[in-house]
Amino acid sequence: VQLVESGGGLVQPGGSLRLSCAASGSTFDLYTMSWFRQAPGTEREFVATSTNFGGRTDYADSVKGRFTISRDNAKKAVYLQMNSLKPEDTAIYYCFARKSGVGNYWGQGTQVTVSL
Repeated sequence: VQLVESGGGLVQPGGSLRLSCAASGSTFDLYTMSWFRQAPGTEREFVATSTNFGGRTDYADSVKGRFTISRDNAKKAVYLQMNSLKPEDTAIYYCFARKSGVGNYWGQGTQVTVSL
C-alpha cells in the first residue's frame, strides 16, 4: 500500500483545511485508516482513526469537535477536515494504514502551519 497526502498549507488561526490521503492497492476497505501528526521536537501523536469499512471513528481529545475523519472506500481515500485551527495544530500530518496480519504503512506527510 502506498499513501500520498495532500491539502496541507498555511492557514490563519480559526481557519480550516481539508487533508486528503490517496491509497494504492486493493482491499482498501479492510484497512483501518488514521491520521497522526508530529510537531518539531515532539513525538508523533495520534489524531484520528476510522476503522475498516468506516464503522467507527475516534479522535484525540485535543481535536475532538474540531476535526472530522472520513473515508471514501470507492476512491480509496481518507480525509481529515480540520476546523477552528489553532497554532498548536501546526505539524506535519501523516496518513497511516493498518491491516491485521498484513502490515502498517505511512505516507510521506503534509505540512500544516497555523499562523497569522
